[in-house]
Amino acid sequence: MNTLSIVLFFVGLLVVILVHEAAHYSVARLFGFKVEEYFVGFGPKVWSFRRGEIEYGVKALPLGGYVKIAGMNPYEPVSEEDLPRAYGSKPRWQRALVIFSGPASHFVVAFVLFFLVFAVNGDPSGATAIGAVTPRLDGQVSPAAASGMRAGDLILAVGPVQNPTFDQISIYQKAHVGAAITYTVLRDGHDVTLSITPVRANPDGNGARPMIGVILTSGWAPVSILGAVPRGLETVGATIKESVVNIGQVFGPHGWTRLYQGLFEGSPRQITDPVSVIGVGQQVGQAGAAGGLLYVLYLLALVTVFIGLINLLPLPPFDGGHLAVIALEKIRGKSVDPRRLIPISVAVMGTLAVFVLATAFLDIFKPVPGP
Repeated sequence: MNTLSIVLFFVGLLVVILVHEAAHYSVARLFGFKVEEYFVGFGPKVWSFRRGEIEYGVKALPLGGYVKIAGMNPYEPVSEEDLPRAYGSKPRWQRALVIFSGPASHFVVAFVLFFLVFAVNGDPSGATAIGAVTPRLDGQVSPAAASGMRAGDLILAVGPVQNPTFDQISIYQKAHVGAAITYTVLRDGHDVTLSITPVRANPDGNGARPMIGVILTSGWAPVSILGAVPRGLETVGATIKESVVNIGQVFGPHGWTRLYQGLFEGSPRQITDPVSVIGVGQQVGQAGAAGGLLYVLYLLALVTVFIGLINLLPLPPFDGGHLAVIALEKIRGKSVDPRRLIPISVAVMGTLAVFVLATAFLDIFKPVPGP
């Protein structure tokens, strides 16, 4: 497991959260809200300074950050002179933009991360690569090893099939057992042509099948800097769609059922099971060890989108809950007493705490398989 990858991932995640709060802060200042505090972390205060009317500082637990706007806490009175700048006194559209700016920043950050990954190293999902070459098959030198194929080669073509998928490679090899096939691979920036003859082998005792002696993995298809822009935007959109489905699975009946089965029925964990921050760290370490830091950035972008969408759930105390209250006020034509939302917030956070603790327990004692 790659410790450096885990550290960098969680440092990056903390930066994402701070950008989230900075977005709230910036839009609130733009519209003249009274911002009272901007802190990194939670818990006891470690260090702070005051600039103007705002206190900036660091707290003991580096688990995120927060921005305090006058009037958002219903149990803290607002002075008469600050009432015009308090949260509840501002137009609903301004309050909505202040709230929405935080989750929206996640999608911007994710785009930047995807852009960097694509611009620097290409598209990790757009090509098939050689993950490893098996030296021998059934006691003989494997066709791939005999041809000089290497781990890291990017498969550009198999016979006439350009940019083949895993399935296309398997199907083509099966149809040409005993016949030489031309493999075109990208190696160190140059096209290399290899002639390989698939054979039927049974290395694991599960039956003979067409093989050349390689393990395939997702490679990196070259992408230009200009091409990385639309590819980054496209990936953000695709990740949003996938994350919406995943949120429903994780926090819906399927996710709770899998937790119950893992805790009380001895069911083995699956890669699609819900995980806590511990499980995320485990998978990041495995991915970093296997694919390097660019894979870690790619995973950070995926998690950033997921967290942004979680924040948009229409439940207090998430940002989406505040947006739902603003919408309800617009429909009703009058304000909602925020104190009436406290029980809902407590119930939501309590349920989330149970979910997190259960997944953390499983991640420690029954970690999910590697990605």
